[in-house]
Amino acid sequence: MPDSSTEITGVRSHLRALLRTRRRRAVLAAAVVLVLAAGLGLRLLVVAGSAAGHLRRAATLVGTLERSLRAGDLTAARRATADLRRQTDAARADTQGLTWGLGTAAPVAGDDLTAVGAVARIVDDLADRVLPPLLDAAGGLQTTLAGDHDPRGLAAVTAAAPKIAAAGALARSAQRRLAALDRDGLDPRVRAAVDRLDDGLRRVVPLLEPVARAARLLPAMLGAAGPRTYLVLFQNLAEVRATGGMMGAYVVLRADRGAIGIVEQGAAATGIGTFPEPVLPLDPDQEELHTDRLGTFPADVNLTPDFPTAAALYREMYRLRSGRAVDGVLATDPVALAYLLQATGPVDVAGGPPLTGATAVRRLLSDVYLTIPDQASQDAFFAGAAKAVFDKLTTAAFSTAALVPALRRAAQERRLLAWSAHPQEQAEIAATAFAGTLPAEDGARPTVGVFLNDGTGAKLGYYLTREAGLSAGECLEDGSRHLKLTVRLASTAPSAGLPRSVLGLGLAGEYVIRTNVMVYLPSGGAPVDATQDGAPVDYGSGFELGRTVAVFTVDLAPGRSSTLELNLITGPLPVPGAAFTPRLLTTPGIAPWTLRLQSAEACGK
Repeated sequence: MPDSSTEITGVRSHLRALLRTRRRRAVLAAAVVLVLAAGLGLRLLVVAGSAAGHLRRAATLVGTLERSLRAGDLTAARRATADLRRQTDAARADTQGLTWGLGTAAPVAGDDLTAVGAVARIVDDLADRVLPPLLDAAGGLQTTLAGDHDPRGLAAVTAAAPKIAAAGALARSAQRRLAALDRDGLDPRVRAAVDRLDDGLRRVVPLLEPVARAARLLPAMLGAAGPRTYLVLFQNLAEVRATGGMMGAYVVLRADRGAIGIVEQGAAATGIGTFPEPVLPLDPDQEELHTDRLGTFPADVNLTPDFPTAAALYREMYRLRSGRAVDGVLATDPVALAYLLQATGPVDVAGGPPLTGATAVRRLLSDVYLTIPDQASQDAFFAGAAKAVFDKLTTAAFSTAALVPALRRAAQERRLLAWSAHPQEQAEIAATAFAGTLPAEDGARPTVGVFLNDGTGAKLGYYLTREAGLSAGECLEDGSRHLKLTVRLASTAPSAGLPRSVLGLGLAGEYVIRTNVMVYLPSGGAPVDATQDGAPVDYGSGFELGRTVAVFTVDLAPGRSSTLELNLITGPLPVPGAAFTPRLLTTPGIAPWTLRLQSAEACGK
């Protein structure tokens, strides 16, 4: 019979050996797990660092891209886009696979990794699917603007149009996805990268809509589906009108499959003349405010600041005189031409030295009246200058990248205006800086318009300087707000030495500049009281474009100035008491207005 103690001892030894084996296996398993975890963590750390680095570089490239697009430098924009695609492709590759998927579930770093992965996918989509059609269309636009009659530019714009529409929807979706990311609790470095990309995209994505609209508009407007004709009106800023200046010289352009040429030149006084009755039915409010001269005198169609009204009237006047109906009307002024000449270089004009960006305004608005005595010769000089600039734009070699900022500046200052006789096209133009209109409704941003008309019957506008300020006051119970408008006009005219062609009719006296100041109040707004040079002043009133209009007359002797102050109230705002920055629209002049806008703080603060 076996010894029981010996058996027990053996069992114990076996158990101890088994336990030691299991402990060794457990330790080994734990070690393996730790090694794997460490390896995974190290791998994740490397991948996360790589992805974050790519996104930081992508954020820098988004800024470079935005600056290049605004400058019209498509070569730099394409280079930045190619670099951006490489960075976003790499970041997206880093954020795919098992390692990254396991890491996003980690309790500490998971949120950061999820954010990095989401941003990588968003920016990669933009780089691959949004930017290429944008650049294709922009390239086509530049080729078209270069005026070398290359049909490939128009074809590129046409082909890119539907892609840009889809790209715009994708870009807006990407913006929403990025804005929806929860950034609370993210590592500060990750949050900084996300914020930087978000800020960059907020600046780049809005550039899509103007290009998309141009891609929709330009093919048809430039004759892709058949020839088009346009009246181009040159506003003489020396004789002030609400949209800028009196419509003087004009040209007729013909566009056919992207090729543009001048087919006629003329002047309002000799080529159009006056009419005994308005050429189109006038809006009763407009007729009461501006008289029927709006529809009978080509020089007065833009007594109204509403360019669509002025354009339609001038088009009809031209049709009645010529028997030809144009497809649209454009307007510009010598200051805009000066901006273009800064991009293209000087042009030769018969009867004087070359016209340059630095000399165009003085030559066209002052010197011409001092050196050329009769109106017919003056009109010939204006026509020659217009043709020289157009020929330069359409035939000469120059940097189209320099042209884009010049066009943008002119449009922002309301010096390039456009209207189409085709309703669908006009609906597109109405949403752009070229529309020359006041908004139908102000919404959350009260808008005031200060528009000027000459009352002298002279060309003294060259000597008129303009300043304006707009500030907000107290809030009212109905949700409206007090505003205070200040307008200062001054005359730099000499007291002697100007020819009769400048002094004109002298309706306010020799060398006196009389200006009718029309203030278009915010939608739903009303005037309260007004002063001129500190004393209470009466003013006229009217109604146009859905707005109340206050009208003042200011007479300025040489070297004198005058300041108007108008207290007014807005209509009820969408969010009563909310903060806002008011908008102030003005008549373009020889130089930009000096404007002072004061943002309104929220009520109760």
